[in-house]
Amino acid sequence: MYVRSVMFVRVTWTMVQRIPFTGPLPRIDERMYAVGPESQIRRRRDGIDLEPGVTVSTNAYFGRFAAAFWQRYTDVKQVRLELDYNCGGNGRLRVKLQASDISGRPRPLDVLTVEGSGTLTTDLAIDRYLDGGAIWLELECGGESASVDNVRWSIDRTEPIRPSSVVICTHNRPDDCVTTVTALASDPVAMEWIDAVYVVDQGDQRVADAAGFPEVEKLVGDKLHYLNQLNLGGAGGFTRGIYEVLRADTGSNVIVMDDDIVCEPESVLRQNAFANFTTQPVLVGAQMLLLSETYRLHMGGEWEALDAIKAGVPSAFTKNGPSMLEENQDARFDAGWNGWWTCLLPAETVHKQGLSLPMFFQWDDIEYGIRARRSGFPTVTLPNAGVWHADFHLKDYDHWSRYFSIRNGLIVSSIYGQFDGKVIGNELFRNILEHIVAMQYGLAATLLLAVEDFLAGPDGLHDGGQAKLAELSELRAKYPDTVMRPADVIGAQEDPNLRIDVPTTMVDETKLGRVRTKRAVNQYLGRVQRRPVSMPAHFARWWHVSLFDRVVVTDASQGSVRIRQRDKDTAVELTRRLLAVRKEVRRRAPEMKKVYTEALPGLTSVENWRRLWQLDG
Repeated sequence: MYVRSVMFVRVTWTMVQRIPFTGPLPRIDERMYAVGPESQIRRRRDGIDLEPGVTVSTNAYFGRFAAAFWQRYTDVKQVRLELDYNCGGNGRLRVKLQASDISGRPRPLDVLTVEGSGTLTTDLAIDRYLDGGAIWLELECGGESASVDNVRWSIDRTEPIRPSSVVICTHNRPDDCVTTVTALASDPVAMEWIDAVYVVDQGDQRVADAAGFPEVEKLVGDKLHYLNQLNLGGAGGFTRGIYEVLRADTGSNVIVMDDDIVCEPESVLRQNAFANFTTQPVLVGAQMLLLSETYRLHMGGEWEALDAIKAGVPSAFTKNGPSMLEENQDARFDAGWNGWWTCLLPAETVHKQGLSLPMFFQWDDIEYGIRARRSGFPTVTLPNAGVWHADFHLKDYDHWSRYFSIRNGLIVSSIYGQFDGKVIGNELFRNILEHIVAMQYGLAATLLLAVEDFLAGPDGLHDGGQAKLAELSELRAKYPDTVMRPADVIGAQEDPNLRIDVPTTMVDETKLGRVRTKRAVNQYLGRVQRRPVSMPAHFARWWHVSLFDRVVVTDASQGSVRIRQRDKDTAVELTRRLLAVRKEVRRRAPEMKKVYTEALPGLTSVENWRRLWQLDG
């Protein structure tokens, strides 16, 4: 039974957002917080000093108030801006309040001028932002230097604030996990709304043995709950934390968070605050910012394309990889789910729909978001709330994890999609055949095993995925094209005429089917170029790689290379398996939809998860 928490004292105004002026690490681009002439300003985490004549704008990723989302999902009518200022001598500070609309056009809201020192307070209406728009401020220093501190946005509220419990799943990243928890715990304001931190450790390199763990224990205190268990992947780790929160029965929301992110505590505060003001419970996701380019956004909001077994489809008004130094998120967008690099799950959701599917790795967060959405709990990916995560484009697609991506995607598609056997079978056929003609035989075998295991039914989820890792390692070791090799060694061993080759033209998308067939036939007959070539990862498209007999391809991680060598017998054997798999998917699609849908309640039950965690013995 859900019970609302009342652990906080009632207050009149609740702070829902601050404006930091620097990031949690020096390498974070400070222009994500505020923009101004760097030689004439001095930044602090919670404030900034301005020289005479300088203007600083918070029209930046972390400097904006997402008014459109507050108007759409809450009944808040106004927001209060407060800031502390100190103007030297005869100096003065001009504070210009600006807003945007769906197109990003700025419009002035108010201009306030202050002198001396004190606290500026002004209230702003949240009323013209339904389709898009944000609010920010511009600080203009006149006369002498000035400083601004503690910029915060607050909302009138008489109800108590519901806290959250943070759940971090970790596996053999003890230092990363310590860094993430430390970053969050070092912000006492963000921690005011955190009532527990669960660290679920599934590795053999224990977080508790890391050098910084005693400091974590000191910072977090009795809010820290450290759990060890066998490796059940992200699904098993996050779900164990969610289960412990349910068992504690405090009524708190749950914030799931990766161990290897760069955590921005301000984002956690914003997620918490927003979730407390929505008129209906919603999942509140943080956006993913790229770790290699700290100013770049992975994507605003995401949906799924179940018939294509594809996640990460951009929502309207969003796209992959925009620079937040060049673009702002003005148009309001929606989302079907949010990745669990950091995502808040409302207490009502976890009480009503229970736990995750035991799919070990990938699609577990997507499935949970889809299930929540269909139970009446939508997802809001909150702009201006982000964490930095390892870039997906620097992870090579040819990896054992693709097994889980395809198998789990098929499971989710069978439960929630139309799951037309002909459509799904053809999609799989195109996808896997492209890897075969590109001489990625190990990857093709990995994906074929995923489809075959899906067809074997829900019993394949019985152990939570533990045994599959060893099986995948053994399978992929049979294929030389999966082996990562040092680039300098390959350069010395290959033909001295080895040279870089990239496509000079793109293939007409309307002709991809004919190209695919032609490449497969030519690979079979040996009608390929035999000159020694290498290719950058970005240009190694299947339709170009398949023109050759042997290609040295850079791994997307940029740390090594792989050699793809045409092997007619292997290609024939994999193609035969592929044809058989397509036939089975077409024939058995209705059956698979039925068995996985019927198995869902049992697979996500507390009883099943307790068995997997070995808590009943």
